[in-house]
Amino acid sequence: MSRALKTKIIKKCEDLDIPLVGFASAGRWTKPPFEPWVPEEFRPRVIFPEAQTVIVIGLPVSLPIVETAPSIWYHELYRTVNTLLDSNGYRIATFLNGEGFPSISVPRDGYGSITILKDKPIAFFSHRHAAYLAGLGNFGINNTLLTKKFGPRVRFSSVFTAAKIPPDPVMKTPLCIQCMRCVNVCPVKAIDGGEYPQGLIDKKTCATRSEALSKRYNSPCGLCIKVCPVGEDRKLFQREDLEIYDEHATGFDHYHKAWRHVRNYGAK
Repeated sequence: MSRALKTKIIKKCEDLDIPLVGFASAGRWTKPPFEPWVPEEFRPRVIFPEAQTVIVIGLPVSLPIVETAPSIWYHELYRTVNTLLDSNGYRIATFLNGEGFPSISVPRDGYGSITILKDKPIAFFSHRHAAYLAGLGNFGINNTLLTKKFGPRVRFSSVFTAAKIPPDPVMKTPLCIQCMRCVNVCPVKAIDGGEYPQGLIDKKTCATRSEALSKRYNSPCGLCIKVCPVGEDRKLFQREDLEIYDEHATGFDHYHKAWRHVRNYGAK
């Protein structure tokens, strides 16, 4: 396995301002860490038989912008992060190809539209599970991948490569504290509150809400990741007091006023 190549990729991610990068052996998908697990046809070596390693990159969505959701601001941030994930994944794959290792990038979503997702609520590859196997975090009640740095406020993309790169350890300590804030804040009650993977999100209900918001140009919803207490970004932005999200709590009127202002403009 090439430790030197791993160092090069990590350095490249630093140069691209990518704060999260992890590595997982493609063989990890064949040893389910829990059930139900990723079906065989969704695994890296089935999609790209040459795959030896999956490289996962993660970019954060800024907490103060997520707090305005649903809004045009979060809508545009989401699009920007998606574009950066796709372009940076492509650049990493191109770099590896230049080093002599067949590699391809996987788009950050893998579905054409929310309407399609309603009928078939699953993409052809799960970056969340890849990020889990690459040691970047573990699952929360709302089915998102929680990370130490950003909680669930992060988006992922992956690169399949034929290079054998030393994998990172899977994170064992659970990050979710099961506070149920995500369950309680969901406006369509799509989160059942059970521990993942037994507790699952109602993807069709969630997608239906996203579709409605998309027509107003203020998708995605973002509420369940906004209220999650996990993440070092809370300390950075001084958002450790979660009463900030209670509209009846005193002392936070200036925040609520700012969020209402953003929501009132730029979208239907």
